[in-house]
Amino acid sequence: MIDKTSTNKARALYYGLLSKFLVYSTEANRFEGVDDALAVIGTNPLDEHSGAAAKRVLTTLDTQGTQPLIEEYDALFHAFVGRVIRTSASFYEEGHEAGKKLVEVRGFIAKTKIRRNEATFKDNEDTLPFLLTFMHDLVALSVEGHKEYDNIQHCLFEQIINPFVDEVVEALFTHNKSDVYKDVAILLNAFMEFERLYFEVAKVPKKEAKKTKQELADEQEMQRRAANKAKRDAERAVKASCESGVCDA
Repeated sequence: MIDKTSTNKARALYYGLLSKFLVYSTEANRFEGVDDALAVIGTNPLDEHSGAAAKRVLTTLDTQGTQPLIEEYDALFHAFVGRVIRTSASFYEEGHEAGKKLVEVRGFIAKTKIRRNEATFKDNEDTLPFLLTFMHDLVALSVEGHKEYDNIQHCLFEQIINPFVDEVVEALFTHNKSDVYKDVAILLNAFMEFERLYFEVAKVPKKEAKKTKQELADEQEMQRRAANKAKRDAERAVKASCESGVCDA
């Protein structure tokens, strides 16, 4: 059994760090404090893989600054061409943005005093960047003694984050433009495994990816063309057989 009181400060550290990696921002100080958090995690990691990942990212920051992270972030999440990583619960649940999961998250938010700053945070509330930030704030409030938010944390993780976060981890780790963010994926994965233990929530089995409306339409068009081609091929085969005398009575 995890001592939840003693671990909440560490949880806030992880949520705060991961949100900085994933929240879109043009501010010059967008990665402020990341190096300090990585140093703590590298010294006291959840496992050896996440510890090594934290040290690699910290080395990149020490030797190259934040520019590699900024460029990679844009390539992963805001590229004009190529695969863009989606981060909303609605997309992974329903195949499109702004679905039922967004409504559910807004219901959770309404039960708290936390609100999205629309001037600085452009993504919907059911995106992982916002959810990580929201959880950070909820954990911080819990640390301050607001235990009424503990149940919201549990429900938000179990019902919203847990069902789709592994798909974002996989997308981050396997993207052909991902380098530093492979290590972010390792950190995110390790922390999500810890949160499952913390909340006593099981890992959700991998499900077949939801297809978008366009993907479904393209699939139907391919099936239609394949059926028409098969019909034409069959008709040509019959015609050829008849011309060769096979069909003669």
